[in-house]
Amino acid sequence: MHRRIIAPGALAAASLLLAIPASAASFSPGAPGIGDPYYPAYGNGGYDVSHYDLRLRYQPATDELEGTATILARTTQDLSRFDLDFLLDVSEVRVNGAKAAFAASGQHELEITPKTPLPKGTPVTVVVRYSGVPSTKSAYGFSTWHRTPDGAVAADEPEAAWWWFPSNDHPLDKATYDVSVAVPDGTQVISNGTLQSTSSRLGWTRWNWRENKPQATYLATLAVGGFDITTSTSDGGVPVVNAYSKDLGDNDGAARASVERTGELVDWLSGYFGPYPFASAGGYVPNTTTGFALETQTRVYYSPRQFANGSNTSVVVHELAHQWYGDSVSIEGWKDIWLNEGFARYAQWLWSEHEGDGTTRELADYVYAAHPADDPFWTVAPGDPGPDNQFSAAVYDRGALAVQALREEVGDDAFFAILKGWPQEHAYGNASVADFRAYAERVSGTSLSALFDTWLFEPSKPAAPAARDASVARSSAAVAQPKSWKKIAATNDVH
Repeated sequence: MHRRIIAPGALAAASLLLAIPASAASFSPGAPGIGDPYYPAYGNGGYDVSHYDLRLRYQPATDELEGTATILARTTQDLSRFDLDFLLDVSEVRVNGAKAAFAASGQHELEITPKTPLPKGTPVTVVVRYSGVPSTKSAYGFSTWHRTPDGAVAADEPEAAWWWFPSNDHPLDKATYDVSVAVPDGTQVISNGTLQSTSSRLGWTRWNWRENKPQATYLATLAVGGFDITTSTSDGGVPVVNAYSKDLGDNDGAARASVERTGELVDWLSGYFGPYPFASAGGYVPNTTTGFALETQTRVYYSPRQFANGSNTSVVVHELAHQWYGDSVSIEGWKDIWLNEGFARYAQWLWSEHEGDGTTRELADYVYAAHPADDPFWTVAPGDPGPDNQFSAAVYDRGALAVQALREEVGDDAFFAILKGWPQEHAYGNASVADFRAYAERVSGTSLSALFDTWLFEPSKPAAPAARDASVARSSAAVAQPKSWKKIAATNDVH
């Protein structure tokens, strides 16, 4: 008999091997993109975020931002490494309390390697400490961080988060938010949701905002500067918080005359879309040089240029309609953008009809006739426009034509049941154009494949619906322009 002698080092190695789960080979890095064909590098794979806690400090005079982001998530695979989308300078990362290795990668990726691999289904707490000057950062040759004379604004689409917090930046991964920002005394901070508290200490005031319903990352917003903040409550009981830069100049009156009607318009839209889905509503108008408006959740961003020609309730209607169509029910992928923009534009048409400035059919007739068959307008397919045409006028206007065509196909009773039922069916979730067609078919009891193909996907001008043949047969020059059309056309730079 021979006794085999095992060296101490070999014994330790054998023990370590025994301690590693048999499934260790299944651990792998999460994908650096969530799988959206329009933006392959946006979002990340391997985990799902439930909450962002952002504790920030911002100095408007120098544009210096420092912060700690605490991200609560759960793994969706056996994970050896994962990414966050981010641009600022990171000093430390912890995963479940332990320091983690990290490195910048690609245009906007932060690669994180935890001390130990994370099995599928594991709750994860990620802490990222960071700092930087957002206005000095760019990705793909652009920035979505907007400096103002007295501060800055983060608002853009389809990306904005990278410049101020690390995230899984895609609408498929929605989460709740706490945003706490310290700024010099006398400076205001605007963000999503409800203002929980403010406190002042050592020359700094901390503002604490909370959004308690799931929110896509691009809908998270931050504005710092000198703001006049107004509060009210709609007749339907929705708290409204609006804010206006103190240096808007000539646009101030028109901006207030528009945005201060938010409570009224929320109640009016609730009649079409069902109960308002969030705990607060409102908007803000910073002194920026941008031209667009954006449906940032509960607190809409409006450029002052939206009010350069006077009051503009139509753009307020558009962005508030998104609170149902786009914010509560978010797109599954960026190709589904029609679900946001076609219905927000149609809400403008409904408002026009309400105000006596042209019915939805008159507006549809005008848009249809205004674009001859050889107009490139008809080559853009709103149901899948491609990343270069994601915000094309066709997505908005041909998209609204598709909504009107649906109405005429199924009749008003079914149409308005669809319009109101859809946001309830998918509240706080995600959905696709295919999901909407299936829902509309179920509610109406009508096959809609031909209608959707014609109005959303064919790269040519559809034949006019029979009910409108007579009114659209005239040339575009002969079509009477509805009184509201100039106002609606002026809001094309919206999201």
